[in-house]
Amino acid sequence: MRGIPAVRRKVPRAKLSTTESPKTLQFLENKVTSGQAATLADAVDAAIEKVRQLENRQRLASATARYFDQIEAPEAEEEKALAKDFARAASMINFN
Repeated sequence: MRGIPAVRRKVPRAKLSTTESPKTLQFLENKVTSGQAATLADAVDAAIEKVRQLENRQRLASATARYFDQIEAPEAEEEKALAKDFARAASMINFN
């Protein structure tokens, strides 16, 4: 949630009627009043998008862990060599 985009595309929305806890409503309203969302609907969309990102990262982490748990010795050595090469290349990048 990085603020309100300068140009917004109109995306068709489905009607959703809900009741929220006071804490949730306050959270969403704070996103609007702080300028992080234009409307409550945008605040809900942004919160759901964040949850989806976190779930996707968790799935990726689980899949990666399964991969490395099942890998055979020769492939493991190749992965270690690749990791070393990537780490060395990344250390040369100036992110500033």
